[in-house]
Parts: sequence; C-alpha cells; structure tokens
Amino acid sequence: MRTIAGGITKDTTLCISLSGRPGNTGTRFHNFLYDALGLDYVYKAFTTPDIAAAVAGIRGLGIRGAGISMPFKEAVIPLVDELEPSARAIDSVNTIVNTDGHLVAYNTDYLAIASLLASYAVPTDGEVAVLGSGGMAKATVAALRDHGYGGVVVARNAEAGPALAAAYGFDWTPSLADRRPATVINCTPVGMEGGPEAGSLPVDLAVVDAAAVLFDVVPRPARTPLVQAGEERGKVTITGAEVMSLQALEQFVLYTGIRPDPDLVAEATAYSRA
Repeated sequence: MRTIAGGITKDTTLCISLSGRPGNTGTRFHNFLYDALGLDYVYKAFTTPDIAAAVAGIRGLGIRGAGISMPFKEAVIPLVDELEPSARAIDSVNTIVNTDGHLVAYNTDYLAIASLLASYAVPTDGEVAVLGSGGMAKATVAALRDHGYGGVVVARNAEAGPALAAAYGFDWTPSLADRRPATVINCTPVGMEGGPEAGSLPVDLAVVDAAAVLFDVVPRPARTPLVQAGEERGKVTITGAEVMSLQALEQFVLYTGIRPDPDLVAEATAYSRA
C-alpha cells in the first residue's frame, strides 16, 4: 500500500467508524483508497461505551465522517442535525458526515443490499426470510420491499419484530419453525467473528437445504458458517464482505467527493479482505 509523503499532520482529515466489535476491513479499505489517490485523510476504527459522547466528539473535533455499525445505528439518530432521506425512510443510520459542525446522517446499507439483490438476480417470486430486527434488518427489508420482494421478518423481539414487519408489509414470526423460505438473509450477529456465537448457524440445516439463496450480512469472516453451509450445498451465496465493500464505497464518496475507478475499488476491496 502506498503512503502519503510527510505522513499524518495537523491538517490530515480524520474519518472513523463506531462499532460494537471494531474490525480492520473498513479501515483497510478507506486507507488504501486515501493513499492510492494521494488524499491527506486517515481512517480509524473505534468502539465506545458512550455513543452520545462519541458523536459529540465527531462534532467537536471536526472529524469529517463516521461509519456507524451495530449496535449504534438507531441510537445516533437523536444526536445528529439532519437525516438524509435514505436514513429517514428506515430510521437507521450507517454514515455521518460532518460539515463545519453540522452532522448529516445517511444509510448506504440500503443501496448495497439493493445492488446485490440485482447483481445476483435473486428471484422475487419466492419467500424471503430476514433474520433480525435491528438497523441492518431495517435497511434490508426496505430494499426488499422497494424492489418487489415479500416475505417474513424472523425476530424474537416481540416489539421490534412485528413493528418492522408491519412497516414494510412483511409477515412476522419469532422463529421459522416449519417454514422453508427460498431466500434467507441473516441480519443478526450469529456467526460473527469474535462474537459469542461465532461458529453457529442462524438457522437449522434443514432451512439451508431448502433455500436457493443464502445471504449473510455479517462482514467477518467473509465465509461465515451460513455462507460455508450454502457453498457446500451448491447454493447461491452472498456475503457481508460484499455488503461492506459497496456501502464503504458510498461512504468514501460522501467523505471525499471522489468516486474512484472500479478497478481501484476492486483493489481496495481485495486489500481489505487480505
């Protein structure tokens, strides 16, 4: 990876991410592009026990942008000045852009989900099961609804689950039980590297066997237990690493005003996963 002559100075623009479980994928993606394009920016991942103080720090320290991940996607909403339509429509934030102390919130997860559904030609005529009811689940269900899909929200939370399903015309169930959806999209932390259920499947193997498409939005590892099970059975699999790359590209554009060449983005994506 190339480095900026002179290194980090007082004039270097800082961008960050805030996550319950910080990783290096986004950090490597953004910093690769900053260096490749000769931009005086640096990107650093953080976690925090106090999201209000962290967002105040973004404003007070002039941090240009922040990627927002679980579990902060909804908690930051009352802390920003403005919700861009992509965030307002689903009450979920994954990006904050700071311009002279004015914080505007966006959601690039929605765009990434919609793009992947199209690029993999996921059929619209089968039932889709979305596992979870948090911020990523909201972005996913909204993208599904807006692109002609229907299905069921599978969430144990008896308040958030039914509310999410009702808002977008989906069914709700606390568990799949005997349902066998054609497409399964995991928006829970099950299978996430470093988490308490890192080696677990979010559904029974019988559900995997019956599905045609398995989509796991968990970004780490790229081959989660769900993705591995799908690959072993010859299913169409879509990874959270792909979601991260697409949404991170849109964040990069918001922070810098520059849209890199697709070949350079592919290099950054490969570097981020190495």
